[in-house]
Amino acid sequence: MGRITFYEDRNFGGRSYDCSSDCSDLSSYLSHCYSCRVHSGCFMLYDRPNYMGNQYFVKRGEYPDCMSMGMSDWFRSCRMIPMVNSLTVGSYRMRIYERENFGGQMMKMMDGSENFGGQMMEMTDDCDSFMDRYRWSNCMSCHAMDGHWLMYEQPHYRGRMRYFWPGEYRSFDGMKFMSMRRIMDSWY
Repeated sequence: MGRITFYEDRNFGGRSYDCSSDCSDLSSYLSHCYSCRVHSGCFMLYDRPNYMGNQYFVKRGEYPDCMSMGMSDWFRSCRMIPMVNSLTVGSYRMRIYERENFGGQMMKMMDGSENFGGQMMEMTDDCDSFMDRYRWSNCMSCHAMDGHWLMYEQPHYRGRMRYFWPGEYRSFDGMKFMSMRRIMDSWY
């Protein structure tokens, strides 16, 4: 189980609010929120209420200023990321597509392997560039079958990100992704 403490001011000042679950509107507890401490677990933070807007991944550690994370405003909502049991076979499986609505070429990513064009190839790490590895300019839809994932707009895990949990994602609302990584149990 995760636990995060939000603070009204930068550098952990002002009133605080402890949270150990999803919170759709932090303004119900604090007038604003500019810093946080993650005591355990992993969370996605959002710059708008109801899990909307830009997303920011945080794991155990201190975050003294949301502006240094690239936020243009303050934290408005948060979602706890449940831990995946890494001992479960197939705990990380995802299909990614180069076009919206599951169109174009498909890549199936699983624990330790990936399937491209019917051939299995070993995957030794997360995909830091769809262009370098698959000659794709971007990824525009996906089906997360198991596990929790982060996708990034730019190669090498940079730019805006989005969190994916098991489900089908036919469109990314105009976003295109160029790199991805699994949220690993060791991050907790």
